Amino acid sequence: MSQKTYAKTADAIARLTPEQYRVTQQNGTERPFMNEFHDFKGDGLYVDIVSGEPLFTSLDKFDSGCGWPSFARPLVDGNVVELTDRSHGMIRTEVRSTHGDSHLGHVFNDGPRELGGLRYCINSASLRFIPVEDLEAEGYGDYRAIFDAAEEDN
Repeated sequence: MSQKTYAKTADAIARLTPEQYRVTQQNGTERPFMNEFHDFKGDGLYVDIVSGEPLFTSLDKFDSGCGWPSFARPLVDGNVVELTDRSHGMIRTEVRSTHGDSHLGHVFNDGPRELGGLRYCINSASLRFIPVEDLEAEGYGDYRAIFDAAEEDN
């Protein structure tokens, strides 16, 4: 797809809100049900708030009832890294962005079986949403075909 370069920069970090900084840079977790995208239904692309790398699409988003946005799969496997997280007395799989090194959330194996069985439970504070109609203007035009194909299938 796109040959755009994604990176964590001092300017990008400086633009983060305190909550975005706490979540992405200090491995925080926002409150369930009290975040921007947990019940958001728009069609588009979710990118890392720090680096801009494409992470998830609305096509793979589902309502898991957990209070955070949930996705069945990443858009580009190479843009997410999964690490063992032993914090808080649990063993979980943390999800981070590859190029931005942002803490995104965690992945669990309790997602819908028909979508592959995974649930990427992601903090809204780590994401920026780009509506389908703005993909070209925002430099993500290469991803428009994914949404056009899904629309043709319906």
